[in-house]
Amino acid sequence: MGNKARMAVLSLVLAGPQAAWAEAPMSAIDWLSESVSTAAVAVAPAEPPVSGPVTVPEVAVTVLGQPTLDAAGVLPSSVTGLPRALWGLGRTDEIVAELAVDRSDVLPALKGMLLTVLLAEAEAPADSNGKGALLLARLDKLLALGALDQAEALLQAAGVASQPDLFRRTFDVALLTGTEDRACETMRSTPNLAPTFQARIFCLARSGDWNAAALTLRTGVALGHLTPANEALLSRFLDPALSDGAPPLPPPHPVTPLDWRMMEAIGETLPTGNLPLAFSHAELRDTAGWKAQIEAAERLSRAGVVAPNLLLGLYTARSPAASGGVWDRVAAFQRFDAALTRGDVVALDTALPRVWNGMVEAELEVPFAQLYAEALMRQPLTGPASDLALRIALLAPQYEKAALTRDPGGDAVEAFLLGVARGDVAGLTAPDSLARAIAAAFAAPDPGPDLSALLDGNRLGEAILGAIDRVALGVQGDLSGVTQGLSLLRRVGLEDVARRTALELLLLERRG
Repeated sequence: MGNKARMAVLSLVLAGPQAAWAEAPMSAIDWLSESVSTAAVAVAPAEPPVSGPVTVPEVAVTVLGQPTLDAAGVLPSSVTGLPRALWGLGRTDEIVAELAVDRSDVLPALKGMLLTVLLAEAEAPADSNGKGALLLARLDKLLALGALDQAEALLQAAGVASQPDLFRRTFDVALLTGTEDRACETMRSTPNLAPTFQARIFCLARSGDWNAAALTLRTGVALGHLTPANEALLSRFLDPALSDGAPPLPPPHPVTPLDWRMMEAIGETLPTGNLPLAFSHAELRDTAGWKAQIEAAERLSRAGVVAPNLLLGLYTARSPAASGGVWDRVAAFQRFDAALTRGDVVALDTALPRVWNGMVEAELEVPFAQLYAEALMRQPLTGPASDLALRIALLAPQYEKAALTRDPGGDAVEAFLLGVARGDVAGLTAPDSLARAIAAAFAAPDPGPDLSALLDGNRLGEAILGAIDRVALGVQGDLSGVTQGLSLLRRVGLEDVARRTALELLLLERRG
């Protein structure tokens, strides 16, 4: 780094975070920690100087051989089934706006599809300028969904640790997952990063340099770069004795991951249940109580952003400490797991409905099905327990296998479910209006004019997002949205997603 660049970084530190924030781009989420200055971001290659005034038309330019941040991804086409030209001729600003739409309550299969789109390796949109606007939008959506592991993987794939906007997100992921020391070391060893006073003080303290942290705090206060609230929290963070006999600090608004970690350090931990979902990861660490860990795992499992085995491990870690609420679910889960392990069919007849009721109450049906469908299919269950096991299997990846081994007899509802799982509902009676909307998508797929126009315009990624929205809105009133959304998914070869979505529409108590 040359002297001029060093002076630029130094001026950002001395100017304080306020000057940097004034020029920083707004994030799609408002709880990011102000850990580094984002004012001086240099990602795209500089344009060559010109000899005189010229007029340059607005055109999409891509520098040959230059890595494009917007093309960063984790999942290759061979895994996703999506083409490299996922975004095609779409405009970056329109795609970014589409990604910002709240889809936190969509069905599990559609949530999985959304995560796949966000993580897919794909060529940058035609008008991408190399500054990573689409990458940041994808990262912010992952953070908003609570998908921290996935966001971290995407950040690593982007491979630009010195880009302030990207490091800011890396730092917050580290704070919430307990790897902040590594992030602090990256901040310290990367000259391009200009840490704010809060982040610098936090990292100095984490490294054990309390004297330097205290000096930096006094400097920040003297220069007016710390608010009274920042000063109060940092002072207690550096000197816990200040909390003795003092009233608790008012919670910051909004709470950032850096605030949360310092509040935890001074013994004033903020519950994460009412905070953005990403904060639930902080409750998964060993420092949290078992109940807090379970509730955080339930929230993240419900969102489909953690592996079901996390829930299994926590549910079976020890005996329930009490009764009611989460403890009743834990007890029912353990009784069921024990009966299944023993192969006790008689005990399963009682344990399966009870644990399933708990999973329905917590909206954890799909994670439960992913854990146990295969084992349940091997049990010689009969009567209501057998019927329930089938419905659980239809919510799992083995849905088609389960459908192929079942004879519905004269049950029209079950016959339709099995037909959806097999991808063929011809000749079957749809039991209600929702089933009729689903049947139409399998009989003669028609995405409708809007989604078809996106496909014709080589904008597949946006068409998939539109299909997710159509299904979500369709179940709230206009069932044609269900037909159009499922039709689009089937039209572009996402048959598995379409079938699983249709089965979830029919089987889950919530529908969208």
